Amino acid sequence: MSAVHYDHVNFIWTIANLLRGPYRPPQYRKVMLPLTVLRRLDCVLAPTKDKVIAEHTKLKTGKLKEDAIEKTLKQRAGHQFYNTSPLTFEKMVAAHESIAADLKSYINGFSSNARRIIEKFGFEEQIDKLDDTNRLYPIMQEFAKMDLSPKRVKNTDMGYIFEELIRKFNEQANEEAGDHFTPREVIRLMAHLLYTPDDEVFNQRGLLVKIYDPACGTGGMLSVSEEYLREHSEGLNIELFGQEYNDESWAICSADMLIKAESPERIILGDTFGDGKTEDGYPNETFHYMLANPPFGVEWKPEEKIVRKEHETFRFDGRFGAGLPRINDGSLLFLQHMISKMEPPPADGGRGSRIAIVFNGSPLFTGDAGSGESNIRKWIIENDWLEAVVALPDQLFYNTGIYTYIWIVTNRKSKERRGTVQLVNAAGFCQKMRKSLGNKRNEIGDGRDGKPDHIGAITRLYGDFRSAKQSKIFANCDFGYAKITVERPLRLNFRADSVRIARLWDQSAFKGLAESKKRKDKKEVQAEELAGRQEQNAIIAALKKMDADRLYLDREEFLDALDRVLNKAKLKVAAPARKAIINALSERDPEAAICRDPKGNIEPDSDLRDTENVPLPKTIQLPIKDEDLPKLIPACEEYLKREVLPHVPDAWIDHSKTKVGYEIPFNRHFYTYVPPRPLEEIERDIKAIEQDILRMLAEVTA
Repeated sequence: MSAVHYDHVNFIWTIANLLRGPYRPPQYRKVMLPLTVLRRLDCVLAPTKDKVIAEHTKLKTGKLKEDAIEKTLKQRAGHQFYNTSPLTFEKMVAAHESIAADLKSYINGFSSNARRIIEKFGFEEQIDKLDDTNRLYPIMQEFAKMDLSPKRVKNTDMGYIFEELIRKFNEQANEEAGDHFTPREVIRLMAHLLYTPDDEVFNQRGLLVKIYDPACGTGGMLSVSEEYLREHSEGLNIELFGQEYNDESWAICSADMLIKAESPERIILGDTFGDGKTEDGYPNETFHYMLANPPFGVEWKPEEKIVRKEHETFRFDGRFGAGLPRINDGSLLFLQHMISKMEPPPADGGRGSRIAIVFNGSPLFTGDAGSGESNIRKWIIENDWLEAVVALPDQLFYNTGIYTYIWIVTNRKSKERRGTVQLVNAAGFCQKMRKSLGNKRNEIGDGRDGKPDHIGAITRLYGDFRSAKQSKIFANCDFGYAKITVERPLRLNFRADSVRIARLWDQSAFKGLAESKKRKDKKEVQAEELAGRQEQNAIIAALKKMDADRLYLDREEFLDALDRVLNKAKLKVAAPARKAIINALSERDPEAAICRDPKGNIEPDSDLRDTENVPLPKTIQLPIKDEDLPKLIPACEEYLKREVLPHVPDAWIDHSKTKVGYEIPFNRHFYTYVPPRPLEEIERDIKAIEQDILRMLAEVTA
């Protein structure tokens, strides 16, 4: 942020202090943000204001329809909006006796599209409060001194000002700022990664380029994208689209679109996933480029019913066919949503799409094989849409210091990239800021103002597409694995001694023998409970007649002996109670014989069950469907033979439980081993610390 930006932000922040008393600091935004927008609109319209008023006066006496009047006034204003009120900030301050009424009249003078934006701030209800507490005039007086005209403050710079104001207001309210905006240097990096490969495409004059952000906030990603394309090409027909659920952010973004002569109608107000009141604003639209920084670790419970219904009803014909992530983080839902809006690839007659999205580390690896997250990764990678993942430095964002990652997803990879994924480790490409902003202590330089060109360096690493220290190329299958279930045989010994017989009372099925199932007749209940207690006592008496010293190492031998004593006691024990007896009198024993089911199959021991992740073979054909799982058996068996059987020779794989999963272990691929310091060096440091402690103790006791 330049010195000019800071000057404006600090000036507005100084004005905000005038609210102290009637407003608490967390409430300042209710006044300052809408007034900043109004002042910006006021300055933008100032050069053509007299022409608009004169034209409006003339048109009022005519018989033109409202649409024709609006069109004419927009032409006179030179913008997609206008204001027919003769008032300006300066005039309202000069005639300050009725400033509250004047301000309301001024707002009502805006064209309908601008009024709709201003209404979303809910500002009019604050006007009377400001006037009643004698705050409106001094605040308006200060705002009138501030020049926010486009000649003084460009649209992109205005975005910086709004974002910094929101950050400061959120800091006062102790709220998360990440929902609203992303640092501009991160957006510029995303723009370079997203658009640089298509530089030749942008040479086509008149080419339609549709850009979309499903969580657009104040519109930073859309603005930087447009700025980048205007700088690198001429004659493009750029259309910006977005959706935002926060009224305040939507209003700022829409105002920005108005000023830039974009269509604010393309910024949809509402929840992208749908919440019962709003829905996807572009259900049948596709886009050439998409960018997003979805909220990290935010629950999608408010949208769960709608999202789950779409997933279960439409599957891959809807947006969320690949799977649903856990409820506490919906970021992967945004990526699925964006993929559903990709243009058909060139092979299918379209131009295809490119996506850049910011994630934290969770979407890389959270979720085991078969989970929603893993299935989403599987779907993306096996369809060959994931082009690259770029690791960013930590402490880049205003509200969090965590490491973040840019995913580049596309359905039109270049020939050399097909079947591969590039990982770029750009975690060290940053410099410390002179003054931190919240949790933001690092910044990515762009080569301007004497800063290093980190963005250029990262873009070149990505564009070179070769394995190096900070860039590695992997085949798609390298991120997949078969999760196998390794079983070991159940081995039990049995003994009918007093200790094990006493464990019968811990078995719910055995205790249940004396619990009545009846609920109405008291005598019947008592009779049933009495019969159950008698059966319990009879079973225990029969078990005590077995040889308490004998240890059975074969289950079949024990069951024969058990049946003999139960038959001799004339007891017909039901299956649940019989199972309870077996459980109580048994213990696992590696020396015992293997237990088998009635068909002679080895029974697995659930306590010894384990899972292993087997890398997918390089020869496997993607995508892997359920019917392709038998093709993985040779690789899984080879893994078992090599890694498991040398340690547990009786293990085997239950292939019916095999699942395919995907994860991107980014840090593992860039891990550098650092050997520990020599013991002699550590010992010297310890002795030095001991000497310091002794010296300090001597000073205390002296």
